[in-house]
Amino acid sequence: MKPPFIFSCFQDWNRTWQTHNPDLTPCFQNTLLVWIPCLYLWLFAPFYILYLKSHDCGYICMTHLNRAKTVIGFTLWLICWADVFYSFWERSIGATIAPVYLVSPTMLGITMLLATFLIQYERMKGVQSSGVMLNFWLISIVCATVTFRSKILLALNEPASVNVFKYTTFYIYYTMLLISLILACLSDQPPLFSQAVKDSNPCPELGASFLSKITFWWITGLLVKGYKRPLEEKDLWPLNVEDKSQRVVPQLVRRWDQECNKVKRPVDKTLYSPKRAAKGEKKDGQPIEESEILLVKTLQKTGDPSLFCALCRTFGPYFLVSSLYKIIHDILMFVGPEILRLLIQFVNDSSAPTWLGYFYATLLFVCTCVQTLILQKYFHVCFVTGMRLRTAIVGAVYRKALVISNAARRTSTVGEIVNLMSVDAQRFMDLITYINMIWSAPLQVILALYFLWQNLGPSVLAGIAVMVLMVPINAVIAMKTKTYQVAQMKSKDNRIKLMNEVLNGIKVLKLYAWELAFKDKVSAIRESELQVLKKTAYLGAVSTFTWVCAPFLVALSTFAVYVLVNEHNILDAQKAFVSLALFNILRFPLNMLPMVISSMVQASVSMKRLRVFLSHEELDEDSVERPAITGSPDCIRIVDGAFSWSKDDPPTLKRINVCIPEGALVAVVGHVGSGKSSLLSALLGEMQKQEGNVSIKGSVAYVPQQAWIQNATLKDNILFGRESKDSWYQKVVEACALLPDLEILPGGDSTEIGEKGVNLSGGQKQRVSVARAVYCSCAVYLLDDPLSAVDAHVGKHIFEKVIGPQGLLQGRTRVLVTHGLSFLPQADLILVMVDGEITEMGSYTELLDRQGAFAEFLHTYSNTEQEEEEESVGEWSTVNGLQPLTFTSLVTVAVLHPPDLCLRCWELLQHSLLVILLTITNTSETINIALVFVVLSLISSGLRDSVPRKGLENGGPAALLRESQNALNAAGTGKIQKTDPNDAADAKKTKSAESARLTEADKAKTGRVKLSVFWEYMKAIGLPLSIFSVFLFFCHHLSSLGSNYWLSLWTDDPVINNTQPNRKMRLGVYGALGLSQGIAVFCYSVAVSIGGILASRYLHQTMLYNVLRSPMSFFERTPSGNLVNRFAKETDTIDSVIPSIIKMFMGSMFNVLGSCAVILIATPLVAIIIPPLGLLYFFVQRFYVASSRQLKRLESVSRSPVYTHFNETLLGTSVIRAFGEQQRFIRESDGRVDYNQKAYFPSIVANRWLAVRLEFVGNCIVTFAALFAVMARDSLSPGIMGLSISYALQVTASLNWLVRMSSDLETNIVAVERVKEYGDTEKEAEWRLEHSTLPAGWPTIGHIEIRNFGLRYREDLELAICDISVNIKGGEKVGIVGRTGAGKSSLTLGLFRIIEAAQGEIRIDGVNIAELGLHELRSRITIIPQDPVLFSGSLRMNLDPFDGYTDEEVWRALELSHLKNFVSGLPDKLNHECSEGGENLSLGQRQLVCLARALLRKTKILVLDEATAAVDLETDNLIQSTIRTQFEDCTVLTIAHRLNTIMDYTRVLVLDKGQMAEFDSPSSLIAKKGIFYKMAKDSGLV
Repeated sequence: MKPPFIFSCFQDWNRTWQTHNPDLTPCFQNTLLVWIPCLYLWLFAPFYILYLKSHDCGYICMTHLNRAKTVIGFTLWLICWADVFYSFWERSIGATIAPVYLVSPTMLGITMLLATFLIQYERMKGVQSSGVMLNFWLISIVCATVTFRSKILLALNEPASVNVFKYTTFYIYYTMLLISLILACLSDQPPLFSQAVKDSNPCPELGASFLSKITFWWITGLLVKGYKRPLEEKDLWPLNVEDKSQRVVPQLVRRWDQECNKVKRPVDKTLYSPKRAAKGEKKDGQPIEESEILLVKTLQKTGDPSLFCALCRTFGPYFLVSSLYKIIHDILMFVGPEILRLLIQFVNDSSAPTWLGYFYATLLFVCTCVQTLILQKYFHVCFVTGMRLRTAIVGAVYRKALVISNAARRTSTVGEIVNLMSVDAQRFMDLITYINMIWSAPLQVILALYFLWQNLGPSVLAGIAVMVLMVPINAVIAMKTKTYQVAQMKSKDNRIKLMNEVLNGIKVLKLYAWELAFKDKVSAIRESELQVLKKTAYLGAVSTFTWVCAPFLVALSTFAVYVLVNEHNILDAQKAFVSLALFNILRFPLNMLPMVISSMVQASVSMKRLRVFLSHEELDEDSVERPAITGSPDCIRIVDGAFSWSKDDPPTLKRINVCIPEGALVAVVGHVGSGKSSLLSALLGEMQKQEGNVSIKGSVAYVPQQAWIQNATLKDNILFGRESKDSWYQKVVEACALLPDLEILPGGDSTEIGEKGVNLSGGQKQRVSVARAVYCSCAVYLLDDPLSAVDAHVGKHIFEKVIGPQGLLQGRTRVLVTHGLSFLPQADLILVMVDGEITEMGSYTELLDRQGAFAEFLHTYSNTEQEEEEESVGEWSTVNGLQPLTFTSLVTVAVLHPPDLCLRCWELLQHSLLVILLTITNTSETINIALVFVVLSLISSGLRDSVPRKGLENGGPAALLRESQNALNAAGTGKIQKTDPNDAADAKKTKSAESARLTEADKAKTGRVKLSVFWEYMKAIGLPLSIFSVFLFFCHHLSSLGSNYWLSLWTDDPVINNTQPNRKMRLGVYGALGLSQGIAVFCYSVAVSIGGILASRYLHQTMLYNVLRSPMSFFERTPSGNLVNRFAKETDTIDSVIPSIIKMFMGSMFNVLGSCAVILIATPLVAIIIPPLGLLYFFVQRFYVASSRQLKRLESVSRSPVYTHFNETLLGTSVIRAFGEQQRFIRESDGRVDYNQKAYFPSIVANRWLAVRLEFVGNCIVTFAALFAVMARDSLSPGIMGLSISYALQVTASLNWLVRMSSDLETNIVAVERVKEYGDTEKEAEWRLEHSTLPAGWPTIGHIEIRNFGLRYREDLELAICDISVNIKGGEKVGIVGRTGAGKSSLTLGLFRIIEAAQGEIRIDGVNIAELGLHELRSRITIIPQDPVLFSGSLRMNLDPFDGYTDEEVWRALELSHLKNFVSGLPDKLNHECSEGGENLSLGQRQLVCLARALLRKTKILVLDEATAAVDLETDNLIQSTIRTQFEDCTVLTIAHRLNTIMDYTRVLVLDKGQMAEFDSPSSLIAKKGIFYKMAKDSGLV
């Protein structure tokens, strides 16, 4: 064969193209068509083998499928060799055979061998289905089909030239290729030990075939399930390993750490102090190590670490794959206009063979389908990357929140940190999808311009000029949007922060009737947020106007220049519509670019917020040394310690030197704010160590001052992640006095405790907190005043059974901060703190002898206790004559008795002391002291031997508990539980699991979103505005269609003397239509945005009002995470997402309708096809929406627990760190995020599934439009055909967008549904009644009459209190006492109507309170609640949110509540900013602020709800004395823990099992020796 012949293969176009029966030359068939598949496989094989080597998925056993593939591979190889040998044989008999007949089969044979090898190698590496091989077989079959057709044609036309052997081998070869292709579409079994084998419900993606993966067929099963019935959590698959938190988060954290280390550089100076090293040497003998640690800490930051780099390095490699897909897709986009050009050319050229038209139509179909598959694959990669990115960011923020230092923690509120997880992480997810447009948009623009230049020449420059002008306009808009964005985020942060506080302090708001003040505060922030949104909306309208009009202006300017420059330039169909198709392609990048830029702007704001948070200073893990167990007897040691809360603050604790031996019980005492809690924080490493060193030996358990309770069962709260040991658990529960509580709780220890322990009393929370620490069984216990919140007898019990020398913790090191003086004599060591320094330390007796700060401290406290007892017990009145010193000494003995003395002996002792006191009133000082010493020695010698050191018998806490257990009712059930403690276990089992549940998880609604929700939204916008918006949309699309139709008429104008005569008129009308289009766009954009803002204002206001009107029970049931989710995520959706979705939905809907109309006008035959395709489209869409909507709901519902858990963690970080439970909480958080992503992943795949199918429908429309145009080419004008096909090319995108938008609209409108949801929940009574007859100063006397009163907590529970009838005269002081769960608090809740009466009534000054508005009632009576709640804002706002009082009145209230000195010392005085929850004030100060509130209101009735339980004795004394003087003429009801506070009250009401047990003056009740007498006896008052 001569070489020129090879080239003639490619030149014989007459045979191939200009003919009615095309064919390729034999040479071409035997060379290129054979070589293409071989080249493909040899090119990809090396890379593929390397990829398989690095991605080993396990080993697949030989299956029938694999055997079949291998056998066919070998068969194909044999066939090729048969051809080679046949050719050699022909040569040997003298036939002239071209070398190509030897080369091609040999090459093909070797390739088939390689294919067979790859099939086996894939099996060994666990590949179930291979894309590389499928493509190879597909290319082979396509190439072979051409030869197949030629051979058949040849056999029919020239039967004589047929070579039987070669024909036979070829047909066998072709059949085998077909079988191989079919087998390659199937998937093999999973590899051994793969995840799919282990899971009960594995994700089908892993085992799906390549075809199934690229068409997303594998999710169909789930969609079918979702179509038949609403999907549930159990239907979802577990996440793929590479998407799970445990894989993704550590990668980002590692890269971020590397970035942080890059910007740190060592500084020359070294922080090395030889003195410290010497100490280290003495202790450890390793001074070198210490100096090294000091050297490491001398790294200094040189700049900010780049979060962007860390993200790129983590997610970049996987994400790059998407860029590859995007390039291919962008290039394929331009195939459409090119084929359109060929089609118009074909219609114009009547001599062209008909098959060409069909060939173009088929080519168009194939290209659009490939484009669809590649685009969807691209989106899939983007969304999966976005999902991983969110997982990583949430995980990184969570991990950071656990190690962030206290100073840094103060700079970010809970609301802000939660926003980092919700809003900012979401921003990244949204951006990832479109970030490639940054380079892809310019690429598309350049390609479009290149093709336009080919088409219209230099006139295109006019269009480019218009585009260039658009860029700065969009840039300015983007910049402005950024500033508004920041402002809006700030408002949103403030609003969420305030809402968080409102929800946390809702009980206080209700008790004070302050809801309206806070509603106005939230509304004010909301209003500023909406103002910013409005400005953004106007900007948005301008940008919409620019980007809708940009392509039109570009087209107009280009066509105008083209026809006006030279009258011989004729605008024919080919030029106009190919240009129009290219302009349409241009529209997308031009639209997207501003969107992407603004999205990037938002993401950069978020990136900065995240970077700042992740760069915050962390707690120094080395600030507390944990030495291995050495010979040192000390368990805790601080040497020369100075500690502050942040690096720049002056030290809070200074000159701290402490050595605590192992097993010691150490008490820390001191006045309020002296640094007791700070000392514990320093030991935990929570404070900044400025100098000195701290070491602790062994594990640590910590009980904070305010108990931190998780939203879990009571048992889980105690176990705290440890394994359950029943016997030890029972001991702990009993020792912590929790058994009676377990009886009360509806589900025993399986009762779910609400967020922050809402369904436990203060004392119960504290006991659970203690039990948690005890159960953990650690070496060191740091107890921050755990006994203050519990009743005296319970406190005594816990001290004895747990903390004291004979308690469960004996032998462990215990550091107890306490205000309870009675425990001090048993402490091995007492530390006295004054202003952040330890002024004295020693045992009880040593310190008493020193007469220093400790003696003074005792003096103050004993004095207050003594005075109270003086007033309560008449017989002691004669003591007043004593001198101060004697007084202190005597009281020290009388009040601070060692609790382990036998109770009976103590009574004798007390009696004898009284006798002494009565006899020595006028005796000299010396004798008094001598007598006291006699008594002291009497106690120490005689009684120490006679009393065994164990729990008190008869009347001791154990016995008392047994009694109280018998007497306890189930609060809220009214039933007396079984009395035998051994039965507790049985009782616990029988309690129903249902009653143990408290909080309601966010429920996922099912089924279609009701039309009523859309109707609600339209009403919220306003019907006239809604209808007007739709009308404007219609106008816009009508003018758009008009302008394009006009263009098609223009292109069909006849050409006379190489010109078109009417071109100026045509151009003018075209321009006018374009202008009207622009005006309509601007108007509808403004209308929709303003409508959205009106709706959003209305919906937020009603939700806020409805939530505030809800009763307390609603807040106890609903986790705050759900409510915050409504105010954050759902409101954000209504603010910014829904209006833009409505715009796009309307736009794409009109686009689709318009396109169909044009195609129908052009080729009426399409009418046959559009209805079935429309039906298919509708079915696919409904089929998809059923599952998509439910998946969105499941995802939304599983999002709340992520934030709830995060919120909870932020409140308890110090406890979690102290117990070293960080890893468990991280796992828990990761689990919740994965659970959330588990619902999100199927929803993104379902989106891709839908897009592939819908684009297929769109591709069919395009193909049929082209096909029918080819069929009707004789009757069609080129202009109309061009118009039809250019519209058809847009249909795919519009259809896709329409479904996306309609499902987005449905899934996002759920936000409206969820916001409206709280309108239907139960509400409290009206706040104010319209026709109120209440006199202005009511109540004037304060007379309270309670008649047969009873209430229940829930409809299904029995009465918590019942049949209480009490008459309290105006001005009386009444104490309310009773054991835990007796119904004390329930009574006050009834008085304030927090819970409505179930029976009976309460009258105040003769008015039945049930007939009043709630605010009328609550604002006229005052309460000082148990938990002092403050809100962030000024101190003045916290005292008087309605600004109803003058500054003088506020200062007077502060003076009376002993806060004046403190407040006047603050730089901002009354405007001092309180931080979230008032954390920058001590607990005592907060309680005094609550007292100041009460003094401001000064109503006739005051209720104290255990108001002084959490306060030290000093503050308690201040509060009590103020109440006695200031509320002298008021009715005071006090729920008391410390009985000494109510001993001087007029009467005491004793409650038991929810009923009134006793009601009389304290002295009468003591004389009666009933329940009150027992309680007084426990408290050591009688």
